[in-house]
Amino acid sequence: MRKYFAECLGTMFLVLMACGSAVLAGPSIGVLGIGLCFGLVLVCLCYCIGNISGCHVNPAVSFAMWTAGKLSTKDFVGYVFAQLLGAAIGAGFLYWFVNMDAGFTFGGITGDCNLATNVLQPGATSGMALFMEILFTFFFVLVIFGATDEKLGFGKFAGLAIGLALGLVNIVGIPVDNCSVNPARSFGPALWSPEAWGDFWIMVVGPLAGALLAAIAWKGILACRSQVEA
Repeated sequence: MRKYFAECLGTMFLVLMACGSAVLAGPSIGVLGIGLCFGLVLVCLCYCIGNISGCHVNPAVSFAMWTAGKLSTKDFVGYVFAQLLGAAIGAGFLYWFVNMDAGFTFGGITGDCNLATNVLQPGATSGMALFMEILFTFFFVLVIFGATDEKLGFGKFAGLAIGLALGLVNIVGIPVDNCSVNPARSFGPALWSPEAWGDFWIMVVGPLAGALLAAIAWKGILACRSQVEA
Protein backbone atom coordinates (compact mmCIF):
# COMPACT_ATOMS: atom_id res chain seq x y z
CA MET A 1 0.00 0.00 0.00
CA ARG A 2 2.89 2.34 0.75
CA LYS A 3 4.13 1.95 -2.84
CA TYR A 4 0.76 2.88 -4.29
CA PHE A 5 0.44 5.92 -2.05
CA ALA A 6 3.92 7.06 -3.11
CA GLU A 7 2.99 6.68 -6.80
CA CYS A 8 -0.23 8.61 -6.28
CA LEU A 9 1.49 11.41 -4.41
CA GLY A 10 4.41 11.54 -6.83
CA THR A 11 2.18 11.71 -9.92
CA MET A 12 0.07 14.40 -8.26
CA PHE A 13 3.12 16.58 -7.75
CA LEU A 14 4.44 15.83 -11.24
CA VAL A 15 1.24 17.14 -12.79
CA LEU A 16 0.84 19.98 -10.31
CA MET A 17 4.40 21.30 -10.55
CA ALA A 18 5.41 20.37 -14.10
CA CYS A 19 2.13 21.15 -15.86
CA GLY A 20 1.75 24.04 -13.44
CA SER A 21 4.93 25.57 -14.82
CA ALA A 22 3.17 25.91 -18.16
CA VAL A 23 -0.20 26.94 -16.76
CA LEU A 24 1.05 29.51 -14.27
CA ALA A 25 4.36 30.66 -15.72
CA GLY A 26 4.39 29.64 -19.37
CA PRO A 27 4.62 33.15 -20.87
CA SER A 28 7.54 33.98 -18.59
CA ILE A 29 9.71 30.87 -18.85
CA GLY A 30 8.89 29.59 -22.36
CA VAL A 31 9.31 26.07 -23.74
CA LEU A 32 12.86 25.72 -22.41
CA GLY A 33 11.80 26.65 -18.90
CA ILE A 34 8.77 24.35 -18.96
CA GLY A 35 10.90 21.44 -20.16
CA LEU A 36 13.43 22.05 -17.42
CA CYS A 37 10.65 22.14 -14.82
CA PHE A 38 9.43 18.71 -15.96
CA GLY A 39 12.93 17.36 -15.59
CA LEU A 40 13.63 19.00 -12.24
CA VAL A 41 10.37 17.77 -10.71
CA LEU A 42 11.17 14.22 -11.75
CA VAL A 43 14.70 14.45 -10.34
CA CYS A 44 13.26 15.54 -6.99
CA LEU A 45 10.67 12.76 -7.03
CA CYS A 46 13.25 10.11 -7.92
CA TYR A 47 15.23 10.92 -4.80
CA CYS A 48 12.08 11.28 -2.70
CA ILE A 49 10.12 8.11 -3.52
CA GLY A 50 12.55 6.14 -5.67
CA ASN A 51 13.45 3.81 -2.80
CA ILE A 52 9.77 3.24 -2.01
CA SER A 53 8.09 2.57 -5.34
CA GLY A 54 10.81 3.07 -7.94
CA CYS A 55 9.23 6.43 -8.82
CA HIS A 56 7.45 5.37 -12.01
CA VAL A 57 4.77 8.11 -11.82
CA ASN A 58 3.94 7.07 -15.39
CA PRO A 59 1.80 4.15 -16.65
CA ALA A 60 4.13 3.75 -19.65
CA VAL A 61 7.11 3.20 -17.34
CA SER A 62 5.12 0.73 -15.24
CA PHE A 63 4.05 -1.05 -18.43
CA ALA A 64 7.67 -1.33 -19.55
CA MET A 65 8.75 -2.70 -16.16
CA TRP A 66 5.87 -5.19 -16.19
CA THR A 67 6.78 -6.28 -19.72
CA ALA A 68 10.40 -6.75 -18.65
CA GLY A 69 9.36 -8.86 -15.66
CA LYS A 70 10.42 -6.24 -13.11
CA LEU A 71 6.89 -5.57 -11.84
CA SER A 72 4.14 -8.01 -10.85
CA THR A 73 0.70 -7.84 -12.47
CA LYS A 74 -0.84 -6.87 -9.13
CA ASP A 75 1.59 -3.99 -8.66
CA PHE A 76 1.20 -2.93 -12.30
CA VAL A 77 -2.56 -2.54 -11.87
CA GLY A 78 -2.13 -0.84 -8.50
CA TYR A 79 0.52 1.53 -9.84
CA VAL A 80 -1.55 2.60 -12.84
CA PHE A 81 -4.64 3.21 -10.72
CA ALA A 82 -2.59 5.25 -8.23
CA GLN A 83 -0.92 7.24 -11.00
CA LEU A 84 -4.22 8.12 -12.69
CA LEU A 85 -5.74 9.12 -9.35
CA GLY A 86 -2.74 11.28 -8.49
CA ALA A 87 -2.79 12.95 -11.91
CA ALA A 88 -6.50 13.73 -11.52
CA ILE A 89 -5.88 15.33 -8.12
CA GLY A 90 -2.90 17.35 -9.34
CA ALA A 91 -4.84 18.62 -12.36
CA GLY A 92 -7.74 19.42 -10.06
CA PHE A 93 -5.51 21.78 -8.09
CA LEU A 94 -4.49 23.47 -11.35
CA TYR A 95 -8.12 23.77 -12.40
CA TRP A 96 -8.82 25.47 -9.08
CA PHE A 97 -5.95 27.90 -9.65
CA VAL A 98 -7.14 28.75 -13.15
CA ASN A 99 -10.67 29.49 -11.96
CA MET A 100 -9.67 31.62 -8.98
CA ASP A 101 -9.03 34.76 -11.03
CA ALA A 102 -10.14 35.17 -14.64
CA GLY A 103 -7.80 38.13 -15.10
CA PHE A 104 -4.58 36.16 -14.65
CA THR A 105 -2.44 35.57 -17.76
CA PHE A 106 -1.95 31.83 -18.04
CA GLY A 107 0.42 29.89 -20.27
CA GLY A 108 0.10 26.39 -21.74
CA ILE A 109 -3.06 27.37 -23.62
CA THR A 110 -4.28 25.94 -26.92
CA GLY A 111 -7.76 27.20 -27.71
CA ASP A 112 -10.08 26.29 -24.85
CA CYS A 113 -7.54 23.85 -23.37
CA ASN A 114 -5.91 25.85 -20.61
CA LEU A 115 -4.44 23.19 -18.31
CA ALA A 116 -1.32 22.34 -20.33
CA THR A 117 -3.31 19.52 -21.89
CA ASN A 118 -1.74 17.30 -24.51
CA VAL A 119 -3.40 18.47 -27.70
CA LEU A 120 -2.04 18.96 -31.20
CA GLN A 121 -0.40 22.33 -31.59
CA PRO A 122 -1.07 24.50 -34.68
CA GLY A 123 0.29 22.80 -37.80
CA ALA A 124 0.93 19.41 -36.15
CA THR A 125 -0.79 16.27 -37.40
CA SER A 126 -1.95 13.15 -35.56
CA GLY A 127 0.63 11.06 -37.39
CA MET A 128 3.43 13.44 -36.45
CA ALA A 129 2.40 13.47 -32.79
CA LEU A 130 2.00 9.68 -32.62
CA PHE A 131 5.39 9.09 -34.19
CA MET A 132 7.01 11.56 -31.81
CA GLU A 133 5.34 10.05 -28.73
CA ILE A 134 6.54 6.57 -29.68
CA LEU A 135 10.13 7.63 -30.34
CA PHE A 136 10.45 9.98 -27.37
CA THR A 137 8.95 7.46 -24.94
CA PHE A 138 11.27 4.83 -26.38
CA PHE A 139 14.23 7.07 -25.61
CA PHE A 140 12.97 8.10 -22.16
CA VAL A 141 12.19 4.56 -20.96
CA LEU A 142 15.43 3.21 -22.43
CA VAL A 143 17.31 5.77 -20.33
CA ILE A 144 15.41 4.55 -17.26
CA PHE A 145 16.37 0.93 -17.96
CA GLY A 146 20.00 1.86 -18.43
CA ALA A 147 20.27 4.27 -15.52
CA THR A 148 18.69 1.85 -13.03
CA ASP A 149 20.35 -1.38 -14.20
CA GLU A 150 22.03 -3.19 -11.30
CA LYS A 151 25.29 -3.72 -13.21
CA LEU A 152 25.33 -0.95 -15.81
CA GLY A 153 23.35 1.76 -13.99
CA PHE A 154 24.52 5.03 -12.51
CA GLY A 155 23.60 4.27 -8.90
CA LYS A 156 22.86 7.46 -6.97
CA PHE A 157 23.02 9.48 -10.20
CA ALA A 158 20.20 7.53 -11.86
CA GLY A 159 17.58 10.08 -10.84
CA LEU A 160 19.58 12.87 -12.44
CA ALA A 161 19.86 11.01 -15.76
CA ILE A 162 16.14 10.18 -15.76
CA GLY A 163 15.12 13.75 -14.97
CA LEU A 164 17.39 15.16 -17.69
CA ALA A 165 15.86 12.73 -20.19
CA LEU A 166 12.33 13.88 -19.35
CA GLY A 167 13.37 17.51 -19.60
CA LEU A 168 14.97 16.92 -22.98
CA VAL A 169 11.97 15.19 -24.56
CA ASN A 170 9.67 17.94 -23.28
CA ILE A 171 11.83 20.74 -24.67
CA VAL A 172 11.76 19.11 -28.10
CA GLY A 173 8.21 17.74 -28.00
CA ILE A 174 6.18 20.58 -26.48
CA PRO A 175 5.83 22.42 -29.83
CA VAL A 176 4.13 19.33 -31.33
CA ASP A 177 1.54 18.25 -28.74
CA ASN A 178 2.74 19.73 -25.43
CA CYS A 179 4.64 16.42 -25.04
CA SER A 180 3.18 13.57 -23.05
CA VAL A 181 5.31 10.37 -22.91
CA ASN A 182 3.06 9.69 -19.90
CA PRO A 183 -0.64 8.70 -20.18
CA ALA A 184 -1.30 9.81 -16.58
CA ARG A 185 0.16 13.26 -17.25
CA SER A 186 -2.29 13.52 -20.17
CA PHE A 187 -5.25 12.00 -18.31
CA GLY A 188 -5.26 14.41 -15.38
CA PRO A 189 -5.53 17.69 -17.32
CA ALA A 190 -7.94 16.15 -19.87
CA LEU A 191 -10.25 15.14 -17.03
CA TRP A 192 -10.70 18.81 -16.15
CA SER A 193 -10.48 20.14 -19.70
CA PRO A 194 -12.67 17.80 -21.82
CA GLU A 195 -11.74 19.53 -25.08
CA ALA A 196 -8.49 17.55 -24.94
CA TRP A 197 -10.08 14.09 -25.16
CA GLY A 198 -10.00 14.13 -28.96
CA ASP A 199 -6.20 13.71 -29.00
CA PHE A 200 -5.95 11.63 -25.83
CA TRP A 201 -5.65 8.33 -27.70
CA ILE A 202 -2.30 9.48 -29.10
CA MET A 203 -1.01 10.02 -25.56
CA VAL A 204 -1.92 6.45 -24.64
CA VAL A 205 -1.00 4.50 -27.76
CA GLY A 206 2.25 6.38 -28.40
CA PRO A 207 3.79 6.09 -24.92
CA LEU A 208 2.74 2.46 -24.45
CA ALA A 209 4.16 1.48 -27.85
CA GLY A 210 7.39 3.36 -27.12
CA ALA A 211 7.67 1.74 -23.70
CA LEU A 212 7.23 -1.71 -25.22
CA LEU A 213 9.95 -1.01 -27.79
CA ALA A 214 12.27 0.15 -25.00
CA ALA A 215 11.67 -3.04 -22.99
CA ILE A 216 12.38 -5.18 -26.05
CA ALA A 217 15.48 -3.17 -26.96
CA TRP A 218 16.86 -3.37 -23.42
CA LYS A 219 16.36 -7.13 -23.34
CA GLY A 220 18.31 -7.28 -26.59
CA ILE A 221 21.11 -5.18 -25.12
CA LEU A 222 21.32 -7.44 -22.07
CA ALA A 223 21.34 -10.53 -24.28
CA CYS A 224 24.24 -9.15 -26.31
CA ARG A 225 26.12 -8.32 -23.10
CA SER A 226 25.63 -11.87 -21.83
CA GLN A 227 27.05 -13.29 -25.06
CA VAL A 228 30.09 -11.01 -24.85
CA GLU A 229 30.74 -11.93 -21.20
CA ALA A 230 30.38 -15.62 -22.02
